[in-house]
Amino acid sequence: MYYSGMQLSLPLVSPQNPSRRSLCVSGRVYDVRIARHRRARRYLLRVCADGALRLTVPRGASISDGLKFARRQADWIERERLRQERRAEPWAAGTPVLFRGRLEPLGVDGREVTLGGERIPLPRGCDIRAAVEAHLASLAARELPPRCLEFAARHDLIVSRVSVRNQRSRWGSCSPRRAIMLNWRLVQMPSYVSDYIVLHELMHLRQPNHSRRFWRQVEGVCPGWRDAERWLRRHGREIL
Repeated sequence: MYYSGMQLSLPLVSPQNPSRRSLCVSGRVYDVRIARHRRARRYLLRVCADGALRLTVPRGASISDGLKFARRQADWIERERLRQERRAEPWAAGTPVLFRGRLEPLGVDGREVTLGGERIPLPRGCDIRAAVEAHLASLAARELPPRCLEFAARHDLIVSRVSVRNQRSRWGSCSPRRAIMLNWRLVQMPSYVSDYIVLHELMHLRQPNHSRRFWRQVEGVCPGWRDAERWLRRHGREIL
């Protein structure tokens, strides 16, 4: 969904009074929506669902330099556009879907869909993808909060609430009120990756930032976090 080295919990921002430009990539002209964000530390480029580009510019940085940055990402823009087109294709029997870190083909038998051992009712007139995603979201709502609370207890942390949501821009978050939000798509990841995300958010209870001290906290509770980050960089866009 985006091209940047930003840390896990920084959300994709909503533009405030965005200006507009255009950019030609591989013969295709893209509308570019430009927004500044005071928390951005580098240029952030995103291909939106409507085919436009969103360029987030750090506070004080140059828009012209941001457009030069966007032009250098021409290959990525084209790959991302094609990926989004493929992602928009309807799901059917045989469509590969990530589930617990494995690409599993969907099985369709009458009014039932199977995915990696899960049997999912398919109501008449219901879209296959909608039925599968609703089932996975329900599964996540049962599994993720107890896992988060288990880790919290193990590390002597107090959580006020754990919720599971349908987010399109982040894997999780930790609020100042000690509430943890987790994306239901964590059930599509290998367990070591979803556990890392849960622990990442829990460590924000100790350090509400991404300082060196924060990453030392993460290292202490999740020594394999770098492997998890590599998986997210490689596969995260497939499910967000």
